[in-house]
Amino acid sequence: MCGIFGVYNYYGDAGEFRQRALDLSKRIRHRGPDWSGCVVSGNNIMCHERLAIVGIDTGAQPLTNEDETIVLTVNGEIYNHKQLEKQLKTPTQFKTHSDCEVILHMYQEIGTDVCAKLDGMFSWALLDTRTAESRLVIARDPIGITTLYVGRVSAHPETVFFSSELKSLNDECDIIEEFPPGHFFDSKTGEFERYFKPTWWDAERVPTAAVDYRQLRESLTAAVRKRLMAEVPYGVLLSGGLDSSLISSIAVREAARISAAAQSDTEDIDTRGARYFPRMHSFSVGLPNAPDLIAARKVAKFLKTAHHEYTYTVQEGLDAIADVIYHLETYDVTTVRASTPMYLMSRKIKSAGVKMVLSGEGSDEVFGGYLYFHYAPSAPEFHTETVNRVKNLHTSDCLRANKSTMAWGLEARVPFLDKEFLEVAMNVRPEDKLCSKDIMEKAIIRRAFDVEFPDAGFTPEELAQGPYLPRDVLWRQKEQFSDGVGYSWIDSLKAQADARVSDAALAAASERFPVDTPETKEAYLYREIFEQHFPQPACLQSVVRWVPRTDWGCSADPSGRAQKIHDKAY
Repeated sequence: MCGIFGVYNYYGDAGEFRQRALDLSKRIRHRGPDWSGCVVSGNNIMCHERLAIVGIDTGAQPLTNEDETIVLTVNGEIYNHKQLEKQLKTPTQFKTHSDCEVILHMYQEIGTDVCAKLDGMFSWALLDTRTAESRLVIARDPIGITTLYVGRVSAHPETVFFSSELKSLNDECDIIEEFPPGHFFDSKTGEFERYFKPTWWDAERVPTAAVDYRQLRESLTAAVRKRLMAEVPYGVLLSGGLDSSLISSIAVREAARISAAAQSDTEDIDTRGARYFPRMHSFSVGLPNAPDLIAARKVAKFLKTAHHEYTYTVQEGLDAIADVIYHLETYDVTTVRASTPMYLMSRKIKSAGVKMVLSGEGSDEVFGGYLYFHYAPSAPEFHTETVNRVKNLHTSDCLRANKSTMAWGLEARVPFLDKEFLEVAMNVRPEDKLCSKDIMEKAIIRRAFDVEFPDAGFTPEELAQGPYLPRDVLWRQKEQFSDGVGYSWIDSLKAQADARVSDAALAAASERFPVDTPETKEAYLYREIFEQHFPQPACLQSVVRWVPRTDWGCSADPSGRAQKIHDKAY
């Protein structure tokens, strides 16, 4: 992934604004420290901050067509680029080995229909100057794995700013909105249009199909396999919980299978990563003796990964909070709690020379894995909540996974949010996903990878490879990341807030923060830090707070330990 920034139809002199645009783009250079690019065309400016992972020798951006009438700047990875290249009707000489260049050529043939054909995570902007009135098309991936914002100046509504992060816009724009996932913006109409239209999108439509465990397993395996595309060292984030452990196990198997097979030019996916770097590296983080560290150690030994374990002190975590909020551009309590250890770990991973990792985000939303799902009143309500959670991942876990890693130029890929896997998993009837005191949350995906489960449909070849995971890990209770890194982490955050925010300040919170008023001292503290970095009212529009379903009788505290079903509930 990378960082993109640009201005379309600038209201002043674009040439004079070029240096300012470079300065604004530089604010997101942490996302792409490997190279910078800028193209000025008419009164339009396109900037790019590059993190080189695929096409590292030739993939500098912005990209252009032969006569430079089309300019493209991309943040993302296109996993099906080899398939799309074969679909081009016009013989095309590619300038680079980048997986993103195909977007430009597909656009020349089919216009905005290219958006729905892309399989990957992406935010991109394309400037088309082939007509008298130039055209800007911006698109974001279906779920919002990548981050993207659009800004405007109310006095000059004809001008459009865009950026991967808020910090490049807040000093220029008085109107800022998060770009909606699964949409493209077209300057010809001035409107956002949704291109992502999966069968499961209507939350009120309750599926009736029984789970096919083999199909579920094979679709997740395919999602992991295609994400091994890389020309740089990569690894897996391994917390020792179910989701990251499953992704790690699949990645180890698929990397071994790819590296053992003969290379073929007819392959539909890019397999260079597994061929260049067959030994899988795994990474975990936590306070000393944290539950996640202990579990991750066990999984790493089982999978025979090259394991790297990082610890941090409570004070180191507390010291990083202000930086975390600056990079995350949110004051949501849940997101800040979980992002801090991920932010610290990402710095360590990048220092080890790794640029890309696979991660387990998305599973809890898809399968109802949060402990509050135990209190769902009915199967249809359970399903509706999973759909709504997936739709809103861009405000929480995707935002966390993207910005806390990209703060250090580290890319996180999330197989559970593969659009083909979602088409399978989100169309399973909710009765097969329900949890209770007798049925562990996410039992459906645990069974799909449990070699002892008779209905899992394993092939003899799969069974010959043995279990995917140790049984006690495969059936480990859900532990939210901010809890798993050490139970004292959240306790320390609350204690710090109690010390820094007075009772009187909290009582008067509605006067200081009349919009989205914080209700706890911890929330008050994060909001205070947020406004030190982003004081403009426009910056509040993209912040969404993550809370459990209190109307189901759950605690409003986002920690998993706040739910009574947790083994160590408080």
